[in-house]
Amino acid sequence: MSVHANAISQDRRNDFDVTDTVQVSSPAAVRDAVHDIFTYTFPGAAFDKLWLAFYDFERLFTGRFQGYLGCDTTYHDMQHTLDMTLALARLVAGYERSAAPSDRLGSRRAMMAIITSLFHDAGYIRHKDRDHDYANGAEFTLQHVSRSADFLRRYLPELGMAKEVGVASMIVHFTGYEVDLDTIELDDPRDIICGHLIGTADLIAQMADRCYLEKCRDRLYKEFVVGGVAIENAKPGEYMVRYESGQDLLSKTPAFYQSVMRERLNNKFNRVYRYVEVLYDGHNPYIEAITNNIKHLVKVIATGNWSQLRRQPPYFLGDLDAAKTMDSLATRQLASLGGATGTNFNQNLGVLA
Repeated sequence: MSVHANAISQDRRNDFDVTDTVQVSSPAAVRDAVHDIFTYTFPGAAFDKLWLAFYDFERLFTGRFQGYLGCDTTYHDMQHTLDMTLALARLVAGYERSAAPSDRLGSRRAMMAIITSLFHDAGYIRHKDRDHDYANGAEFTLQHVSRSADFLRRYLPELGMAKEVGVASMIVHFTGYEVDLDTIELDDPRDIICGHLIGTADLIAQMADRCYLEKCRDRLYKEFVVGGVAIENAKPGEYMVRYESGQDLLSKTPAFYQSVMRERLNNKFNRVYRYVEVLYDGHNPYIEAITNNIKHLVKVIATGNWSQLRRQPPYFLGDLDAAKTMDSLATRQLASLGGATGTNFNQNLGVLA
Protein backbone atom coordinates (compact mmCIF):
# COMPACT_ATOMS: atom_id res chain seq x y z
CA MET A 1 0.00 0.00 0.00
CA SER A 2 1.02 3.62 -0.43
CA VAL A 3 1.36 6.19 2.34
CA HIS A 4 0.48 8.91 -0.14
CA ALA A 5 -2.47 11.04 0.94
CA ASN A 6 -4.13 14.31 0.04
CA ALA A 7 -2.14 17.45 0.71
CA ILE A 8 -3.09 20.07 3.28
CA SER A 9 -6.81 20.29 4.06
CA GLN A 10 -8.22 23.80 4.30
CA ASP A 11 -11.15 22.70 6.45
CA ARG A 12 -9.54 20.22 8.78
CA ARG A 13 -10.83 19.52 12.24
CA ASN A 14 -9.09 20.87 15.33
CA ASP A 15 -7.67 17.54 16.47
CA PHE A 16 -6.72 16.13 13.07
CA ASP A 17 -3.40 16.21 11.26
CA VAL A 18 -2.58 18.59 8.41
CA THR A 19 -4.24 16.29 5.86
CA ASP A 20 -7.40 15.91 7.98
CA THR A 21 -7.09 12.14 7.63
CA VAL A 22 -5.74 11.11 11.05
CA GLN A 23 -7.24 12.03 14.43
CA VAL A 24 -4.10 13.01 16.31
CA SER A 25 -5.88 13.08 19.65
CA SER A 26 -6.43 9.31 19.37
CA PRO A 27 -3.52 6.99 20.23
CA ALA A 28 -5.22 4.15 18.34
CA ALA A 29 -5.73 6.23 15.20
CA VAL A 30 -2.12 7.44 15.16
CA ARG A 31 -0.84 3.95 16.00
CA ASP A 32 -2.73 2.53 13.04
CA ALA A 33 -1.48 5.27 10.72
CA VAL A 34 2.12 4.76 11.89
CA HIS A 35 1.65 1.00 11.47
CA ASP A 36 0.64 1.48 7.82
CA ILE A 37 3.60 3.77 7.16
CA PHE A 38 6.08 1.57 9.01
CA THR A 39 5.06 -1.73 7.44
CA TYR A 40 4.99 -0.19 3.98
CA THR A 41 8.44 1.31 4.49
CA PHE A 42 9.90 -1.80 6.14
CA PRO A 43 8.09 -4.83 4.71
CA GLY A 44 8.20 -7.81 7.06
CA ALA A 45 9.44 -5.79 10.05
CA ALA A 46 7.76 -6.61 13.36
CA PHE A 47 5.54 -3.91 14.87
CA ASP A 48 5.02 -5.48 18.30
CA LYS A 49 7.43 -3.19 20.17
CA LEU A 50 5.85 -0.12 18.61
CA TRP A 51 2.37 -1.40 19.46
CA LEU A 52 3.41 -1.80 23.09
CA ALA A 53 5.05 1.64 23.11
CA PHE A 54 1.80 3.25 21.95
CA TYR A 55 -0.06 1.31 24.64
CA ASP A 56 2.36 2.50 27.33
CA PHE A 57 2.33 6.04 25.99
CA GLU A 58 -1.44 6.21 26.41
CA ARG A 59 -1.19 4.78 29.92
CA LEU A 60 1.53 7.28 30.86
CA PHE A 61 -0.35 10.32 29.60
CA THR A 62 -3.70 9.25 31.07
CA GLY A 63 -2.30 8.45 34.53
CA ARG A 64 -2.49 4.66 34.32
CA PHE A 65 1.26 3.96 34.06
CA GLN A 66 2.58 2.67 37.36
CA GLY A 67 4.09 5.44 39.47
CA TYR A 68 2.99 8.38 37.31
CA LEU A 69 0.18 10.93 37.58
CA GLY A 70 -0.65 11.58 33.93
CA CYS A 71 -0.33 14.60 31.64
CA ASP A 72 -1.35 17.95 33.11
CA THR A 73 0.47 20.36 30.77
CA THR A 74 -2.19 21.98 28.60
CA TYR A 75 0.02 22.84 25.60
CA HIS A 76 2.29 19.81 25.67
CA ASP A 77 -0.64 17.41 25.81
CA MET A 78 -1.33 14.02 24.30
CA GLN A 79 -2.36 15.48 20.94
CA HIS A 80 0.95 17.31 20.54
CA THR A 81 3.01 14.14 20.98
CA LEU A 82 0.79 12.05 18.71
CA ASP A 83 0.84 14.74 16.02
CA MET A 84 4.63 14.87 16.23
CA THR A 85 4.98 11.09 16.12
CA LEU A 86 2.87 10.88 12.97
CA ALA A 87 4.99 13.61 11.39
CA LEU A 88 8.14 11.72 12.34
CA ALA A 89 6.88 8.48 10.79
CA ARG A 90 6.21 10.36 7.56
CA LEU A 91 9.66 11.97 7.64
CA VAL A 92 11.27 8.57 8.19
CA ALA A 93 9.34 7.08 5.27
CA GLY A 94 10.35 9.94 3.00
CA TYR A 95 13.97 9.72 4.07
CA GLU A 96 14.15 5.96 3.48
CA ARG A 97 12.81 6.42 -0.04
CA SER A 98 15.35 9.16 -0.77
CA ALA A 99 18.54 7.91 0.88
CA ALA A 100 21.19 5.72 -0.67
CA PRO A 101 20.96 2.09 0.53
CA SER A 102 24.02 2.49 2.78
CA ASP A 103 22.53 5.59 4.42
CA ARG A 104 19.07 4.21 5.18
CA LEU A 105 18.02 3.95 8.80
CA GLY A 106 16.59 0.45 8.74
CA SER A 107 13.62 -0.77 10.74
CA ARG A 108 15.34 -1.11 14.12
CA ARG A 109 16.74 2.43 14.13
CA ALA A 110 13.48 3.84 12.78
CA MET A 111 11.59 2.06 15.54
CA MET A 112 13.92 3.57 18.13
CA ALA A 113 13.31 7.04 16.70
CA ILE A 114 9.53 6.64 16.76
CA ILE A 115 9.55 5.38 20.36
CA THR A 116 11.80 8.29 21.34
CA SER A 117 9.27 10.60 19.74
CA LEU A 118 6.41 9.06 21.72
CA PHE A 119 8.20 9.77 24.99
CA HIS A 120 10.05 12.98 24.11
CA ASP A 121 7.81 14.91 26.53
CA ALA A 122 7.62 12.23 29.21
CA GLY A 123 9.68 14.59 31.35
CA TYR A 124 6.61 16.75 31.90
CA ILE A 125 4.78 13.87 33.57
CA ARG A 126 5.03 13.97 37.36
CA HIS A 127 6.07 10.90 39.31
CA LYS A 128 3.85 10.12 42.29
CA ASP A 129 6.73 9.72 44.74
CA ARG A 130 9.63 11.75 43.38
CA ASP A 131 7.66 14.82 42.31
CA HIS A 132 5.14 15.27 45.09
CA ASP A 133 6.45 18.80 45.81
CA TYR A 134 5.35 19.99 42.36
CA ALA A 135 1.80 21.00 41.42
CA ASN A 136 2.09 20.79 37.62
CA GLY A 137 4.43 19.30 35.02
CA ALA A 138 5.07 22.73 33.52
CA GLU A 139 7.34 23.40 36.48
CA PHE A 140 9.83 21.07 34.74
CA THR A 141 9.89 23.12 31.52
CA LEU A 142 13.58 24.01 31.74
CA GLN A 143 14.68 20.42 32.41
CA HIS A 144 11.91 18.33 30.89
CA VAL A 145 14.06 16.95 28.04
CA SER A 146 16.68 15.60 30.45
CA ARG A 147 13.84 14.05 32.44
CA SER A 148 12.52 12.49 29.22
CA ALA A 149 15.98 11.04 28.57
CA ASP A 150 15.94 9.55 32.06
CA PHE A 151 12.54 8.00 31.36
CA LEU A 152 13.83 6.44 28.13
CA ARG A 153 16.81 4.98 29.99
CA ARG A 154 14.41 3.19 32.32
CA TYR A 155 11.78 2.30 29.75
CA LEU A 156 13.64 1.03 26.67
CA PRO A 157 15.17 -2.01 28.44
CA GLU A 158 11.62 -3.09 29.28
CA LEU A 159 10.95 -3.27 25.53
CA GLY A 160 14.08 -5.31 24.92
CA MET A 161 15.86 -2.27 23.48
CA ALA A 162 18.61 -1.74 26.04
CA LYS A 163 21.17 -1.31 23.26
CA GLU A 164 19.31 1.76 22.03
CA VAL A 165 19.34 3.56 25.38
CA GLY A 166 22.51 5.54 24.73
CA VAL A 167 21.40 6.88 21.36
CA ALA A 168 17.75 7.52 22.30
CA SER A 169 18.71 9.43 25.45
CA MET A 170 20.90 11.70 23.32
CA ILE A 171 18.74 12.29 20.24
CA VAL A 172 15.75 13.27 22.39
CA HIS A 173 17.72 16.45 23.11
CA PHE A 174 17.14 17.54 19.51
CA THR A 175 13.61 18.45 20.69
CA GLY A 176 14.85 20.92 23.29
CA TYR A 177 17.31 23.61 24.25
CA GLU A 178 19.01 22.12 27.31
CA VAL A 179 22.01 20.83 25.36
CA ASP A 180 24.01 22.58 22.63
CA LEU A 181 23.16 20.43 19.60
CA ASP A 182 26.63 20.96 18.15
CA THR A 183 28.11 19.12 21.13
CA ILE A 184 26.07 15.94 20.57
CA GLU A 185 28.44 13.29 19.23
CA LEU A 186 27.20 9.92 17.98
CA ASP A 187 29.22 7.19 16.32
CA ASP A 188 26.82 6.54 13.45
CA PRO A 189 25.76 9.43 11.17
CA ARG A 190 22.37 7.76 10.82
CA ASP A 191 21.72 8.42 14.50
CA ILE A 192 22.33 12.12 13.90
CA ILE A 193 19.82 11.91 11.05
CA CYS A 194 17.31 10.47 13.53
CA GLY A 195 17.94 13.44 15.79
CA HIS A 196 17.36 15.86 12.93
CA LEU A 197 14.14 14.08 11.98
CA ILE A 198 12.85 14.07 15.57
CA GLY A 199 13.69 17.72 16.18
CA THR A 200 12.06 18.67 12.89
CA ALA A 201 8.92 16.64 13.57
CA ASP A 202 8.53 18.33 16.96
CA LEU A 203 8.68 21.80 15.41
CA ILE A 204 6.64 21.34 12.26
CA ALA A 205 3.84 19.35 13.89
CA GLN A 206 3.11 21.90 16.60
CA MET A 207 3.49 24.95 14.37
CA ALA A 208 1.21 23.37 11.73
CA ASP A 209 -1.50 22.68 14.31
CA ARG A 210 -4.76 24.26 13.18
CA CYS A 211 -5.07 25.93 16.61
CA TYR A 212 -1.39 26.73 17.07
CA LEU A 213 -1.92 30.46 17.54
CA GLU A 214 -4.66 30.09 20.14
CA LYS A 215 -2.69 27.38 21.94
CA CYS A 216 0.39 29.61 22.15
CA ARG A 217 -1.60 32.51 23.58
CA ASP A 218 -3.89 30.60 25.92
CA ARG A 219 -1.79 27.56 26.91
CA LEU A 220 1.91 27.83 26.12
CA TYR A 221 2.17 31.22 27.81
CA LYS A 222 0.82 29.75 31.04
CA GLU A 223 3.32 26.90 30.86
CA PHE A 224 6.06 29.49 30.32
CA VAL A 225 4.89 31.41 33.40
CA VAL A 226 4.77 28.33 35.62
CA GLY A 227 8.03 27.00 34.17
CA GLY A 228 10.03 30.20 34.72
CA VAL A 229 10.44 31.04 31.04
CA ALA A 230 8.09 34.01 30.62
CA ILE A 231 9.69 35.80 33.55
CA GLU A 232 13.12 34.54 34.53
CA ASN A 233 14.52 34.98 38.01
CA ALA A 234 18.03 35.64 36.74
CA LYS A 235 19.51 36.10 40.22
CA PRO A 236 18.09 36.93 43.67
CA GLY A 237 16.01 40.06 43.37
CA GLU A 238 16.54 40.41 39.60
CA TYR A 239 13.95 39.38 36.99
CA MET A 240 13.92 39.39 33.21
CA VAL A 241 10.50 39.64 31.53
CA ARG A 242 10.48 37.80 28.21
CA TYR A 243 6.73 37.71 27.62
CA GLU A 244 4.31 40.00 29.44
CA SER A 245 1.22 38.13 28.28
CA GLY A 246 -0.04 35.48 25.91
CA GLN A 247 -0.67 38.21 23.36
CA ASP A 248 2.89 39.46 23.80
CA LEU A 249 4.17 35.93 23.19
CA LEU A 250 2.22 35.80 19.92
CA SER A 251 3.40 39.27 18.92
CA LYS A 252 6.97 38.00 19.10
CA THR A 253 6.27 34.71 17.32
CA PRO A 254 6.88 35.91 13.70
CA ALA A 255 10.33 37.19 14.61
CA PHE A 256 10.99 34.04 16.61
CA TYR A 257 10.04 31.94 13.59
CA GLN A 258 12.34 33.90 11.31
CA SER A 259 15.38 34.00 13.57
CA VAL A 260 15.19 30.76 15.52
CA MET A 261 12.93 28.29 13.77
CA ARG A 262 14.38 28.74 10.33
CA GLU A 263 17.90 28.60 11.75
CA ARG A 264 17.01 25.39 13.53
CA LEU A 265 15.04 23.75 10.72
CA ASN A 266 17.31 24.76 7.86
CA ASN A 267 20.75 24.75 9.46
CA LYS A 268 20.77 22.68 12.66
CA PHE A 269 18.45 20.03 11.20
CA ASN A 270 19.73 20.28 7.63
CA ARG A 271 16.30 20.87 6.03
CA VAL A 272 15.14 17.30 6.60
CA TYR A 273 11.54 18.57 6.56
CA ARG A 274 11.78 18.26 2.79
CA TYR A 275 11.51 14.46 3.07
CA VAL A 276 7.78 14.84 3.68
CA GLU A 277 7.51 16.07 0.11
CA VAL A 278 8.39 12.61 -1.18
CA LEU A 279 5.00 11.43 0.06
CA TYR A 280 2.96 14.34 -1.28
CA ASP A 281 4.05 14.84 -4.90
CA GLY A 282 6.48 17.60 -4.01
CA HIS A 283 4.14 19.43 -1.64
CA ASN A 284 4.83 19.88 2.06
CA PRO A 285 1.55 20.14 3.98
CA TYR A 286 3.34 20.95 7.22
CA ILE A 287 5.32 23.89 5.85
CA GLU A 288 2.22 25.12 4.00
CA ALA A 289 0.18 25.03 7.23
CA ILE A 290 2.94 26.81 9.16
CA THR A 291 3.13 29.50 6.50
CA ASN A 292 -0.64 29.98 6.68
CA ASN A 293 -0.49 30.29 10.48
CA ILE A 294 2.29 32.86 10.41
CA LYS A 295 0.62 34.88 7.64
CA HIS A 296 -2.62 34.95 9.61
CA LEU A 297 -0.78 35.99 12.75
CA VAL A 298 1.01 38.81 10.93
CA LYS A 299 -2.37 40.04 9.68
CA VAL A 300 -3.84 39.93 13.19
CA ILE A 301 -0.88 41.85 14.60
CA ALA A 302 -1.08 44.46 11.84
CA THR A 303 -4.80 45.06 12.31
CA GLY A 304 -4.81 44.65 16.07
CA ASN A 305 -7.94 42.52 15.73
CA TRP A 306 -7.05 39.76 18.17
CA SER A 307 -10.66 38.60 18.24
CA GLN A 308 -9.87 36.74 15.00
CA LEU A 309 -8.12 34.13 17.17
CA ARG A 310 -11.25 32.58 18.60
CA ARG A 311 -10.79 28.83 18.26
CA GLN A 312 -11.25 26.84 21.45
CA PRO A 313 -9.58 23.46 20.91
CA PRO A 314 -10.31 20.62 23.33
CA TYR A 315 -7.82 19.40 25.91
CA PHE A 316 -6.37 15.89 25.86
CA LEU A 317 -4.99 15.41 29.35
CA GLY A 318 -4.74 12.81 32.06
CA ASP A 319 -5.97 15.18 34.76
CA LEU A 320 -9.47 16.61 34.30
CA ASP A 321 -8.66 19.56 36.57
CA ALA A 322 -5.34 20.37 34.88
CA ALA A 323 -6.60 23.41 32.96
CA LYS A 324 -8.03 25.03 36.09
CA THR A 325 -4.88 24.18 38.05
CA MET A 326 -2.71 25.74 35.34
CA ASP A 327 -4.83 28.90 35.35
CA SER A 328 -4.55 29.19 39.11
CA LEU A 329 -0.80 28.54 39.21
CA ALA A 330 -0.06 31.01 36.42
CA THR A 331 -2.27 33.70 37.95
CA ARG A 332 -0.60 33.36 41.36
CA GLN A 333 2.85 33.30 39.81
CA LEU A 334 2.19 36.48 37.82
CA ALA A 335 0.76 38.21 40.86
CA SER A 336 3.78 37.34 42.99
CA LEU A 337 6.27 38.26 40.28
CA GLY A 338 4.44 41.51 39.58
CA GLY A 339 5.01 42.51 43.17
CA ALA A 340 8.63 41.43 43.08
CA THR A 341 9.44 43.23 39.84
CA GLY A 342 7.25 46.27 40.33
CA THR A 343 5.57 45.43 37.03
CA ASN A 344 1.81 45.68 36.56
CA PHE A 345 0.57 42.35 35.25
CA ASN A 346 -3.12 43.09 35.78
CA GLN A 347 -3.78 43.04 32.04
CA ASN A 348 -2.33 39.54 31.89
CA LEU A 349 -4.58 38.10 34.56
CA GLY A 350 -7.53 38.60 32.24
CA VAL A 351 -5.83 36.43 29.63
CA LEU A 352 -5.50 33.70 32.22
CA ALA A 353 -9.08 33.80 33.43
